[in-house]
Amino acid sequence: MRDNIALKVRDLRVHYHTPLGAIRAVDGVSFDLKVGERLGLVGESGSGKSTVAMALMRLIKPPGRIESGAALLDDVDLIALSEQEMRALRLASIALVAQGAMNSLNPVIRVKDQIADALRDHGATLGRAEMAARIRTLLASVGLRPEVANSYPHELSGGMKQRVVIAIAISLSAKVIIADEPTSALDVVVQRQVIETLRRVQQEIGASIIMVGHDMGLMAQFVDRLGVMYAGALVEICDIETVFREPLHPYSRLLIASLPTLDRKGTFQGIRGLTPSLLNRPSGCSFRSRCPRAMERCSIDTPALREVGPDHFVACHLYEMATPEVAM
Repeated sequence: MRDNIALKVRDLRVHYHTPLGAIRAVDGVSFDLKVGERLGLVGESGSGKSTVAMALMRLIKPPGRIESGAALLDDVDLIALSEQEMRALRLASIALVAQGAMNSLNPVIRVKDQIADALRDHGATLGRAEMAARIRTLLASVGLRPEVANSYPHELSGGMKQRVVIAIAISLSAKVIIADEPTSALDVVVQRQVIETLRRVQQEIGASIIMVGHDMGLMAQFVDRLGVMYAGALVEICDIETVFREPLHPYSRLLIASLPTLDRKGTFQGIRGLTPSLLNRPSGCSFRSRCPRAMERCSIDTPALREVGPDHFVACHLYEMATPEVAM
């Protein structure tokens, strides 16, 4: 076990069961989240990044099912817990900032009551004055005025609602915060405000963050390390500077190359082809039909995630000659 690890995820697999068979939405994902780290998970729609987040929170609903794997937080396997045990850990040890605050907040309950309910549900026995003071402190920590406590969610702007959700997420000083596309419905100015709020409160409570999203620019501003997902699997994970300076996996390279820059003019170049079916997954590498460097072996063998440099992992046959497979 490596030191300084807040969360260890090993061989996580999540399937959605349909009459036609199992859709392998997450297919053997492993990674470490370091203490105080901000880790990003990025990829196209359907890559499995949000499913990873929901699985770690144990919020996968039928027909979805966590098939196997482990997620160790303080040596407690979140995947193996009963629903009652997991309910006690949500918010207290691992919290979620969901995509779209209106999906998280009850529109007919005042903000103060929603925060109070979260605290009481985890054993807080504060008097009325103490609870009011605690709520004011939480709102102030995310840059909201005290009167927001008396508001209903529909009376607040999108950015204010999202900061209320962040206030709830940090209310019990969780060790891990999962932010699932927390700025997707906001304009760019408010996005920056929300991200800065999340960064500040994370530093104040010493939490680790998993940021799920598809905006590479936002990831570049916020995360320390980035995991690139494709077709339910991690294909590359390394620090954020390395992935922009020297991406190794062909999919990572094409993602970076598709970003607009100030010094390059021309037509935007997308990635040819479509993502494979997760119901009838092709043999070998899932990216091979779209890969400009595909080899014959890519149609037969599935590449394993390997460490090709210090804390730099890639799942690609191009790098297998020099590096052994690693068991994270």
